[in-house]
Amino acid sequence: MRSTSPRGCLRGFAVGFLVAASAYDVVIHVGFGHSLWPPTAVLLAGLAAVLWPADRRPRWLTPQLRTAVPAAASLLFTTGVLLAGRTEVPFGPGEVLILLSLLFIAVRHCPSPWALSCGVLDAVALLLLPVRYLRSPLEDALPSVVIGLVLAGLVAGLAGYLRSLDYRRTVAVVDTRRAERVAIAADLHDFVAHHVTGILVQTQMARMMAARQPQDLDPVLAGIERAATEALASMRRTVGVLRDTGPEAPDRRPVGDLAGIADLVDGFASPGQKSVLHRDPAVSDDLPHEVQAAAFRVVQEALTNVRRHAADAAEVTVRLARTGDRLEVTVADDGHGGTQLPEAAHGGGFGLVGLTERVTALGGDLRAGPRAGAGWQVTATFPAGGG
Repeated sequence: MRSTSPRGCLRGFAVGFLVAASAYDVVIHVGFGHSLWPPTAVLLAGLAAVLWPADRRPRWLTPQLRTAVPAAASLLFTTGVLLAGRTEVPFGPGEVLILLSLLFIAVRHCPSPWALSCGVLDAVALLLLPVRYLRSPLEDALPSVVIGLVLAGLVAGLAGYLRSLDYRRTVAVVDTRRAERVAIAADLHDFVAHHVTGILVQTQMARMMAARQPQDLDPVLAGIERAATEALASMRRTVGVLRDTGPEAPDRRPVGDLAGIADLVDGFASPGQKSVLHRDPAVSDDLPHEVQAAAFRVVQEALTNVRRHAADAAEVTVRLARTGDRLEVTVADDGHGGTQLPEAAHGGGFGLVGLTERVTALGGDLRAGPRAGAGWQVTATFPAGGG
């Protein structure tokens, strides 16, 4: 048996009550001996504007049209009653509720240039309803006008508050998406910079070997091909994420993990340069994903900097260790700062700044500096959680 949600029951009750109140308006008009068609036309226009399902609503039926037309019809009806000099033309709860609903729609959903004008039109139509029935001096209509002002103020205030919440929610979503896109762009920069820097280094090596050791060129060219392929794959993944960054989009950012660190280290080695990974058996693969991703980025940035600033390093060592409840990631080289990369390939020094922010956000610490003797070392520690 199908269950009905409380919200659906409440909506059905509200629709039924509005239709019943409108039918009562028609009945009291007939009871007073007045024509049936003017009030019926006003009520039908209002019911259509309020109750038309959103998924079946045509494009031309905009919020401003929905709220202005029934209110204008109500004002025309009131004006016709006054011009005809008729008395005791009643108004009922149906038209009052419809005009209040239209006021709510105008304030909450109409575009900014139209919200005020449509809201005022609905409020004026509501406040002039007693004029149809009360043809005595203004004092007799004053209580009805005061009640109308209170109702209109409450409805408009609620709609305005909800509109402000909608605006703040929209701004928050836009800011979140912008921040996500900036983070994705930073990831793309780091991944591509890592691979392209490797391509530059290996290309320089290939040029030197072409004259002296042409028979050993194949492994170097294979490394260039692999780095270019990985750079293109990173760009494809990132573009795919940028095309689908809505709230329901899966998390497919190319951030890496501990298993990816081994691939980084293996792919870093080149002729004349050794790269070694030492992983403590206590470092398991069930660490929090954000910790694994940050560790991967630390290793990636450190290896990229070795290529940029210490191409003469003979050995690069990466260590993953578990000390109590903290993960320690260390990347050390024995280079002397020799590099022949073009100046444009050296980077702007923003990689370590971004890494420091990422590590600090996780409650960790990042240190970078020269080693005793020769070389450079980058060390990052993270809370490892319960993994």
